Formats: sequence, C-alpha cells, structure tokens
Amino acid sequence: MAAGQRRGGGCKMGRYTGPTTRLSRREGQNLFLKGTRSTSEKSAFVKKPQAPGMHGNSRTRLSDYGIQLREKQKLKRMYGLLEKQFKNYYKKATNTPGVTGENLISLLELRLDNIIYKLGIGSSRSQSRQLVRQNKVLVNGKILNIPSYQFKMGDILTLKEGFIPSIIEGFESPVWLNWDKKSNSAKLLALPKREDFTEEIKEQLIVEFYSR
Repeated sequence: MAAGQRRGGGCKMGRYTGPTTRLSRREGQNLFLKGTRSTSEKSAFVKKPQAPGMHGNSRTRLSDYGIQLREKQKLKRMYGLLEKQFKNYYKKATNTPGVTGENLISLLELRLDNIIYKLGIGSSRSQSRQLVRQNKVLVNGKILNIPSYQFKMGDILTLKEGFIPSIIEGFESPVWLNWDKKSNSAKLLALPKREDFTEEIKEQLIVEFYSR
C-alpha cells in the first residue's frame, strides 16, 4: 500500500481524498461534509454512525489531550483545511482582539468558500471550493478563484454571467449574510457571531489544545 494512504481512504498532498462520511464517523459527529446528503436516510453516517474499523462500536475513553485533539480535528475537517492552514487561522485568532475561540470560528466563517456554502449556492463546502476554483464567483466585480479569501464588510459577491446555481429549496442564509435574488449578489450585513454558528463545536477545547 502506498505511503500516505490507509485502507478505505487516502491522502493527496496532505489532503484527505477518501470517503468523506468516514471522517464524520471517525469524529462521532455529523460534519455535514456532503451538504444535504449528510442528513439523508441513505447517508452512510446515518446508517453507521459508529467509528470505522473492526472496533468501531467500542470507543475508548479519551484523555484530556485526546478530547482536545478530536475537537480540533472536527473543526479542521468541517472546513476541509490542512493542519498548517488551520494552525495559521488559530495564530491569527490569538492576535485579534476578543475571545480566541470565537475569533477562530469567525475567521473560518468568512472564508469565501464558506460564504458560498452559507448562501446555499454550493451544497457543501467542498463543492463551494470547486465553484470558486472554476471561476464562477466574482468579488467586487472581479473573478476571484481563491477559496480562502477573507470576505469583509463592503465586499460584493456576484456570480459569473450565465452561471445559474441550484440553490437548495427552502434554504435560509444566516442573518449576517444578505442575498439579493434580483441582482444575484451578496454582501455582509454584519460579522458572524458565535451564536450564529450552530454546529456542535467546543472551541475552548481547541484553545486548550494549542495552549499546551
């Protein structure tokens, strides 16, 4: 078996390329890596929520370090980041006034690929990254193909002419984002707050992990 690969999954240039549902099962929590498909009755996580592998049904008791590590892995995998990328976000969060854990989540939420996801244009963060890289997204009138771009107050997001997204029926964007259907454009109404983030993450454990 090639180096950097494991049975049932693999890595490419440090990035996981195996079944995404396996990551949710590993963390014991639905990370919604497949968007709406993640909540479907046909989802592998819904059918088999236990950890992958022959000992999946018998989770061992984790140490404090192990608990902190798993929480960090959850958030990192949720946004599809490499370890170095995630650590850089943490460093930036510590250098930003305010609560480090909340700053970290806010920085991740303001990634361009996440903005696309939160608007319902991409069914998952992974698909949203692809749309950005395929030059389907414009910021302030110019094509921007950098998924990690930090969206900010005053930025205007529009879609490439001719690109008509399949926005999920009944989808509601968060209160801090505004989508104008007439102009196919979006802008920030406010910076995202901790209470706007609904995923089950205990960010203080991540702070404790990096503070060791």
